[in-house]
Amino acid sequence: MRIFLFFWTLMIVCLPPALAQEQPPAKVVVREAVREVIAENRPFIGILVFDRTSRVSTEVPGLVDQVFVEEGDLVSLGDPLVSLDTELLDKEIALRRARLEQVRLRLELAKKNLGRAEILLARKGTSEKNYDDARYAYEDSLEEKRSSELELEKLLIQKRKSTITAPFDAVILKKNVETGDWVQQGTNVAEAGAISELVIRVPVEESLLRFIIPGKQVPVTINAFARELTGTILRFEPIADPRTKNVFVKIGIPPQEHVAENMSATVYVPTGVERELTVVPRDAVVNMQGRDFVFTVSEGKAAMRQVNIAAYLGDRIGTDTPGLLPGTPVVIEGNERLRPDQPVVVAEDR
Repeated sequence: MRIFLFFWTLMIVCLPPALAQEQPPAKVVVREAVREVIAENRPFIGILVFDRTSRVSTEVPGLVDQVFVEEGDLVSLGDPLVSLDTELLDKEIALRRARLEQVRLRLELAKKNLGRAEILLARKGTSEKNYDDARYAYEDSLEEKRSSELELEKLLIQKRKSTITAPFDAVILKKNVETGDWVQQGTNVAEAGAISELVIRVPVEESLLRFIIPGKQVPVTINAFARELTGTILRFEPIADPRTKNVFVKIGIPPQEHVAENMSATVYVPTGVERELTVVPRDAVVNMQGRDFVFTVSEGKAAMRQVNIAAYLGDRIGTDTPGLLPGTPVVIEGNERLRPDQPVVVAEDR
């Protein structure tokens, strides 16, 4: 039994290299590692929020006639959100216009009477009192016309404001009214978030704030869609959590479709000063049993090397692994099934 176990152990130790030698050459695509000065970073989970929101309200009371939007709709500046019934208001506007026409006719008559009084006064054909009466009648008609025009303008403004519009390019976060509702002045009809000011609020340790520089770009992943993009550090909120001492950092991102407030996102926040790191494509990294490895090519064979990821750079990573020098070819395609010491054939990149 001991002799059997000895030979069995010997087979287990010796068989993998033998199998690797017998494996046919693997066709791979490689990239050369480069050296860059970058800062280490670490992934933090944050939430998507709209940094600029508006509780859109009505300036005039009225009955809701039509609601044009639903929650989640994208709207542009000036797009109608809700319209109020203006039937009675339209009648009032028509009445004011008719009265304004009456005032215009009286003003025209008063102007002619004043002209006649001026001629007669010059010829001594009337008294100064009659002239003054004609002049004051004309000025009174003129002021009445201005007053009627202002009243009509006020009604037209009221009608214009009976259609509540989007204050900026936005997504509708909440709809608060339905057709047939009565709204008072100041009633909140909808809530909108500016699509151009979508940010990620990320809680980070206060000790890391010295490494966070406004304007610096950082890798971001929208977790729900595995969507990778680049964000920009905007600022940090001036209030720390009294219990954890974490501070929220705001990361600005480009406008995104089909996202919801409070969705999660991963942000790779700087955690150290800039230093030289070896940079390789992210496709070169293979994770095995919780450890990260890359395959390099040396003398026509694959060599497996464990790496420490110090920085995530979108489709690249930075590592401080000793011995991984600039110019070292790393496998970026065909590394999923590679084995150490397996012969490889380097193919041209497609």
